[in-house]
Amino acid sequence: MAMKLNLLIWLLAIVLLTATLPTDAQQPTKIPRIGFVDPSTAAGTAVLLETFRKELSKLGWTEGTNVTIEYRFGEQKNERLSALVADLVRIKVDLIVVTGMPLALAAKRATTTIPIVMINIPDAVGAGLVASLARPGTNITGFSSLSPELNTKRLEILKDAVPKLVRVGLLLPPGASIGQDLQLKEIGPAALALKLTLEEIQTHSDAKGLESAFQTAKQKQVNAIMTASTRPYFAAKKPIVDLAVKYRLPAIYFQKEFVEEGGLMSYGVDYDDLYRRAAVYVDRS
Repeated sequence: MAMKLNLLIWLLAIVLLTATLPTDAQQPTKIPRIGFVDPSTAAGTAVLLETFRKELSKLGWTEGTNVTIEYRFGEQKNERLSALVADLVRIKVDLIVVTGMPLALAAKRATTTIPIVMINIPDAVGAGLVASLARPGTNITGFSSLSPELNTKRLEILKDAVPKLVRVGLLLPPGASIGQDLQLKEIGPAALALKLTLEEIQTHSDAKGLESAFQTAKQKQVNAIMTASTRPYFAAKKPIVDLAVKYRLPAIYFQKEFVEEGGLMSYGVDYDDLYRRAAVYVDRS
């Protein structure tokens, strides 16, 4: 009887274990989806994206294994940005990473529930994205690049580096934007204080636009060049550096990658570090 009872218990245990296996198989672990949207191009963002992915991997998140990343690129067309963010909201990603002010504002309008990590925002408080840097108070967090304030410092360095500097050409994207207005608000008074004439030259970041912009700079007899801190200009860093050399115009840039392409000098935020830290915020979310 004891042997029969033990055998019955073992049979029941096997049946119960077998019965639970299909149930477990029907409930796979959900793989989180991150939406990554940038106003530039895939090629122009490749280096920074690789930094972001490497840091995610160090934190235990490997793309294609336990996390999926949905990429969207504006191709330097701001009119597309709202639709790109709306698409990520539609497919219900778990988190959205945005770069630049226009995208951050589009994401804020698109969702109040999906966490948003923003990168390279000049003035998040002034733009109404967050209540304060210490306590955002919304579904948005991230980092400020302090681009407007750094433009003033770049102008000072440029004057120290270029003897008898009188006239500086400032490359700007066509049309007004919050980020652009903030940069002009800072750099205009700085130019006056340094007794420099600032020549604003609006240009797209395509080859034809940039060539025309440098021709305009020579016609205006500028002694040096600066560029507004924008993602499209970062994507076009090699052509911009080459044109500065071609037209023999000393220039200061907003990222070290311009110098790596042969540019004269740079002063600005370490964007690699911003993208690494953004990965940390994604991990915490």
